[in-house]
Amino acid sequence: MLEGLYSAAAGMAAQQEQLNAISNDLANVSTSGYKSERVAFSDLLYNPISIAGSETTAGAGAVARVIGRSDAQGSIQETGNPLDLAIEGEGYFQVTRANGTKALTRDGTFGVDATGAIVNAEGNQLSPPIKLPAGVSAKEVTIAPDGTVTAGTTKLGQIKLVTVTSPEHLLDDGGGELSPSAASGAPHPATGKIHQGALEASNVNIASAMAQMVSTQRNYQMTSTAIQDESQMMSIANQLRPQ
Repeated sequence: MLEGLYSAAAGMAAQQEQLNAISNDLANVSTSGYKSERVAFSDLLYNPISIAGSETTAGAGAVARVIGRSDAQGSIQETGNPLDLAIEGEGYFQVTRANGTKALTRDGTFGVDATGAIVNAEGNQLSPPIKLPAGVSAKEVTIAPDGTVTAGTTKLGQIKLVTVTSPEHLLDDGGGELSPSAASGAPHPATGKIHQGALEASNVNIASAMAQMVSTQRNYQMTSTAIQDESQMMSIANQLRPQ
């Protein structure tokens, strides 16, 4: 009977992992460029058992893991801010952190720091860096779909979108930034286009997430009931043992 308890407990842990992912998605429904998490369930290692003298196997429950993020395009929301940038299609903005490492992000909320450099909400500069000349304001900046940045007739640089071979293996660093890993592959040029004066909204579907949350909660409750039933059966078995 202990196998049943272990399986049910593993099932509850798996449903909790699913619930955690859904809660995180709903918490980030207003985060620009946020991509919803993908959760996969799998059965745990099967244990050999003997039934009526024959060897067979019994499952040991289930496990849930976050295996990546949805790559669905979020809706494009016009803001009118010249340094708000949305990516249409594949790709990420590449920024350089203070420690020199590179990060990728879909959040196109950019601004200008004290030196005139274009930076993201975390204060990290675009890579390659682009600076506005003295006396040039963000309102004078035009950014073409291919990332070419100009102020009047002066070209200031080009924002180069990048992607990786396996985006599901990017490491989430918080703040909307992702780090490449050996499993994700190195960044290389992407085919997406830049939409100036807009932001990409989160791709979380609130209605779908809420329905999934209700379903997950019900599954969790049913699994907890299985544990209660197993416990009652063990109690009855103990009472029936010869004294």
